[in-house]
Order: sequence, then C-alpha cells, then structure tokens
Amino acid sequence: MNILIAGSGGREHALAWKIKQSPLCSLLFVAPGNAGTAQVAENVPIPVEDFHKLGEFCLSEKIELLVVGPEVPLVKGLRDYFEEDTRLKSIPIVGPGKAGARLEGSKDFSKQFMLRNQVPTAQARTFQAHELPEALAYVNTCKPPIVLKADGLAAGKGVIISPDHADAKAALREMLGEKKFGEASAKVLIEEFLDGIELSVFVLTDGEGYVILPEAKDYKRIGDGDTGPNTGGMGAVSPVVFATPEFMKKVEAKVIIPTIRGLKKENIPYKGFIFIGLMNVKGEPYVIEYNARMGDPETEAVMPRIKTDLVELLLATAKGQLKGMQLSTEEEAAVTVVMVSGGYPGDYTKGKVISGLGQDTLSHVFHAGTKNTGTTTITDGGRVLAITGRGKTIAEASQKAYATVGLINWEGVHFRKDISVDLQNFKA
Repeated sequence: MNILIAGSGGREHALAWKIKQSPLCSLLFVAPGNAGTAQVAENVPIPVEDFHKLGEFCLSEKIELLVVGPEVPLVKGLRDYFEEDTRLKSIPIVGPGKAGARLEGSKDFSKQFMLRNQVPTAQARTFQAHELPEALAYVNTCKPPIVLKADGLAAGKGVIISPDHADAKAALREMLGEKKFGEASAKVLIEEFLDGIELSVFVLTDGEGYVILPEAKDYKRIGDGDTGPNTGGMGAVSPVVFATPEFMKKVEAKVIIPTIRGLKKENIPYKGFIFIGLMNVKGEPYVIEYNARMGDPETEAVMPRIKTDLVELLLATAKGQLKGMQLSTEEEAAVTVVMVSGGYPGDYTKGKVISGLGQDTLSHVFHAGTKNTGTTTITDGGRVLAITGRGKTIAEASQKAYATVGLINWEGVHFRKDISVDLQNFKA
C-alpha cells in the first residue's frame, strides 16, 4: 500500500524507518520530511498545515494510509478536513480529529477530562489574563515548588516550575500579562507539584481496542543534571527500569482504561496515539499531561524496540480493527541522545554544515532539523539529530549512542553527556 507520513522531525524519520520495514508498504512519502526521511522515503514539499495540498496529494498518489506525526495539524483539524470531503473521507488516518486532539491542545480541557473520568492527576486551577490579580492571590495559597502550564500548544516549552512564590508570580505576569507564549498562555494552569519520577507511556487506540507500546523516559532540560530551561527533549531511554509490571498494571487499570472509556462516554472518536505523561509518585501513577501523538525524542527510542509489523497496527487503528491485536517487543534497551544547535532552546543559527554523517555506526541516526543542499547536509532546526544506540543493557546502549555522537559534528553543536545515567544507577 501507499503510505504518507505528515511531519518533518525525528519522530517522523523514526516512524518512516519502521514503516518502511513492513512488507505491506509499497510506496512511502513524507511531507515535508527532512534529509533523513529522504533516505527511506520520498519527501514531498507540502507543509503539514496545508490540508488542501495534502488532500490532493493523497488522491493523486492513491494514498491508503495517512499517519499524522506532529500535534499542530491534529489540533487544527486535519482529520476533520478529510472527513468532510467526500473524495477524502475513505482514506484511513492515524491521528484524532479536533475533538480528540483537545487532550493536547488545551491543558484546561485535558485537566477537566481527567477529573470527570477519575484519572489520577495533580490538583490545579485555571486563570485567564483578566484574572491575573486572582491568580497572583491564588499562588499565595500554593505550596512551592509551583507548576505553571500554558493552556495551549507551546512546542514543549510551556511549563514552568517555580521554586518559590515570588518566582511564580513573576512567571505568571509574563505568561498571562505579557503573553510570553502568545495565545498558548491566554489561559494558565496553576498546578500542584508532584514529587516523583517522570515517564512516558504510549497507547495506540481505535476508541475501543488498544495496544500499549514500549514506555520511555525523556530528558527535557538543556543541561546535564537536569539544569537550565526546558526544551522539546534532549534524549530518551526505553525501557524504564522503575516501570515494573506491577506499576504498568496500575497504569493500565487507573489511567489507560478510564481514558479510553472517558473518550467513548463523551462521544469523542479517537483513532491514533495517546501519549500519557506520567509521574510515578511512591508507586502510584499520576497523569501530568496527554499528547495526541507520539513523543519526540521518545519515538526514536521506542520504534527500534517494536518487533511487530507497525503498519499492521496502524492500519488496524485507522480502520477500527485494533481489538485483539498484540504487540511484540525487543528485550534490548535503547538510548537516544539529541544533538542540538548552539543557543537552543533560545536563538540559534541554521545552515551549519554537518560532518560525519554516512559512516557505518553501531547506532541509528535519526534526522530532526536537517536539510539536503545537494552536496551537503545542513542544520535546519534547533534539534538536529537523534542518535539511538541499542544494547543488552541501558549502559551498553548508551555507550553505542555516545560513540556515534562523537563521530558527528557541526559548528556550535551541543548535547547532554548524561542521558540515561540516572537509570543505569537507579535503585528502587
């Protein structure tokens, strides 16, 4: 079958790499793609938000499965656009419509959804810009550290953890008063801080059946030792040593099943990925957030661990036939190290020539922000490459990833040196 992936990041390269391995895949396209997806698929220069052009391409190339990678086209209603067009509505799509994507598109909506459906989560209150005085007063009643979340999409950077009341108030003034994150912070959630260890759980669901993919832990801060500002993600590890079978049973019973039941009860059709950001608090799962797609860079650590034909799972999801499907997972560990442009997550320069690509390595080199110029590959984003090593242990996988990182360079390159170290030394 002919398959189209919408997106251009490391997540999409990892999905393309996995999908290409399926005997069900005839032709594979990525729109718009990057220098890495061009190695396994045909890139199509269509932006993910140009629904009309994506639709026309699907018709002209007889696309039989559309996999939507990033959140923005989902939140803006790509599925809804296709379903409203008689020519496009029969194309199977992996990714929810606008209603389901609100789980990610609005932190306030997702918080209320969790509370309505008894999904364990932190206490929170939501404030709008005109309620800034009330929000500042509410901060005084909160025990530090205090979590502030922009309601809308902020590219993974809309969460601030303030160590004290003064810092929280200053951040609130920036977010609500000065719209630090634009329209995304027109509303802000002030949330209880959960003290625990974070992990990501991924579910494929067609609204009835579901399959739980390998879990992962990502590293959000720019600096070693989890220091500095939040980024879109500096690395990931799978499996997660503290996600024991007992803990995952609790996640399934207390989080996954109530979430899927809640969507059905509220008449929200959902065919796609649900990314559940969790906190393990003394052995109990609490939901920090939902995303309506796979995580990045977690996808780059999860995809190499899936044995099952991914296209079979995706097609069953899109067609509502997922019930009874099983997932087989590799025992090996995977460690992903993200290499970023100097200055990221702040200002950075694009167009730096990348050296060291194309060598035989012990790792997967997934491209995120890259572009081909014809003769060279250059940087084209903040997060540039995601290097995934695999091994019998997390330590072995990490060693392979960093060995490959050491072969690749460009002016101003930055990466964390401690991805997975906490899990290598983890003691329950």
